[in-house]
Amino acid sequence: MTRHAGKGENPSDDEDGRLPGGRMRLDKWLWAARFFKTRSLAGEAIDGGKVQVNGERAKRAKGVGPGDEVRIRHGAYEHVLTVRALSERRGPATAAQLLYEETAASRDAREKLALQMKAMDMSFSHGAGRPGKQERRQIDRARRRE
Repeated sequence: MTRHAGKGENPSDDEDGRLPGGRMRLDKWLWAARFFKTRSLAGEAIDGGKVQVNGERAKRAKGVGPGDEVRIRHGAYEHVLTVRALSERRGPATAAQLLYEETAASRDAREKLALQMKAMDMSFSHGAGRPGKQERRQIDRARRRE
């Protein structure tokens, strides 16, 4: 008996997310490379337009393979990566780092942005908080004079 692809299934997908021609689903690769904690989070980012493959907006089932450029926006940061390898499993972080290579320009831009954000946090002050009893009485006196 032949199994037919149901709604949302790609008949060329294997169970492990591999596609023909030595390629892999984008959502599965992002999950295996540890950019997202779950495949559904990776899929939401892809659907939201935060992931591009070779300069074009991609879909979840887009095939990626070695040599493809993947651009990921994660909050304020942007990663520009070159796919080096594919993995059927989500392994330890050291193994996940072997799946891609980040461009030097991307790494420099992220580090520069991190320094700017760190400096911005240090210069912002929330103040002393709510006024104390003595400060509240001074405010009340000033309001009565007006």
